[in-house]
Amino acid sequence: MLKKLFSLPAEVYQNRRLVLKLAKNDFKTKYAGSYLGIVWAFIQPIVTILVYWFVFSVGFRADTGDLGIPFVLYLVAGIVPWFFFQDALNGGTNALLEYNYLVKKVVFKISVLPIVKIVSAAFVHVFFVAFIILLYIFYGRFPDFYYLQLVYYSGCLFVLVLGLCYMTCSVVVFFRDLTQIINIALQVGIWLTPIMWVSENVLGPDSLLGKILKLNPIYYVVSGYRDAFIFKEWFWEHPWWTLYFWVFTAVCFLFGGWVFKRLKIHFADVL
Repeated sequence: MLKKLFSLPAEVYQNRRLVLKLAKNDFKTKYAGSYLGIVWAFIQPIVTILVYWFVFSVGFRADTGDLGIPFVLYLVAGIVPWFFFQDALNGGTNALLEYNYLVKKVVFKISVLPIVKIVSAAFVHVFFVAFIILLYIFYGRFPDFYYLQLVYYSGCLFVLVLGLCYMTCSVVVFFRDLTQIINIALQVGIWLTPIMWVSENVLGPDSLLGKILKLNPIYYVVSGYRDAFIFKEWFWEHPWWTLYFWVFTAVCFLFGGWVFKRLKIHFADVL
């Protein structure tokens, strides 16, 4: 069984060129036919950031308290990884449904389809990481060695969402309502994750609520981005939290791979 599970990442690696080619094509065709094309992939998240910034900074006059940084810097450092997670999870979940014509081909390695959607979402994510860096420079905060952690935390998010997508894309073929359930979970999740609110001001170090919220693996990634941009801490300074994240992610990946392998033979018949 373990051999079958670990064959999944092996298949993805062997077909890495195909994955990249399909991801580029997916990214281009998503907005094909519109006048602005792929520009829409960047406009919507930027508008969302501006709306949240206006509501919380101007409307509710939110501030970062003792952190001493503009709220917009705190906001973007948390919401950009969330955008990646959201787009990748939605895209990866529906990958088999969208590419059903490839699923029906006997010789095609359908295990690459979820990762195609995640890589496609990663293209937009790279742009927004660059956007954050430029925004921080505008506010007089220049890059340093802590920014190297962005590669690590992006990798954390990539592996986590891939494991989740192998599970969700398999189940959604038989239970289409899962798409709506995921959308609701994402709407709730963005508020349970410290993105629009400052966890350092709301939750104390010994807060029970804080410990419960930290069970959310996205909390680890969002905090990691802020560690790189704001707090200047390395990921190994939180060893137990890091260990918990990778154990959780490994379980998700193994379980997602197991579900995918078990249901794979039925995909073509159902679709």
